[in-house]
Amino acid sequence: MQRTLLKSKIHRATVTGGCLDYQGSVTIDPLLMEAADLLEFERVEVYNVTNGERFATYAIPGTPGKGEIVFNGAAAHKARTNDIVILATYAVYESDELRGHKPSLVFVDERNRRVPTAPPVPGGPYEEQEAILLAEAS
Repeated sequence: MQRTLLKSKIHRATVTGGCLDYQGSVTIDPLLMEAADLLEFERVEVYNVTNGERFATYAIPGTPGKGEIVFNGAAAHKARTNDIVILATYAVYESDELRGHKPSLVFVDERNRRVPTAPPVPGGPYEEQEAILLAEAS
């Protein structure tokens, strides 16, 4: 049996811009793409934490180290500068590949620079556990 599982995600990235006139896609810092095992033209599911929009597009690389997350074309209407988004990719796995599967999870700060763990979400259901993990990682 085949199952579709999370392959990778860039968690709570900040949108840095938009370009309505471009033909489509999301421009992503290539350093984040590499960390998330994300290829150019790969389908990306976008979950906009700020406004609740959910949509799909494809990834293109931006400038390394700039922290770019730029929505292009029609997608620029669904994610605006400073919105918080989750970018996720999925893959189909055979049953024998499921045991031990670990997606690539990329956590970023407010400037889309990688950080080792997700920052605690104030008032979130796991706030206390997240604070402990963050302290242990320091």
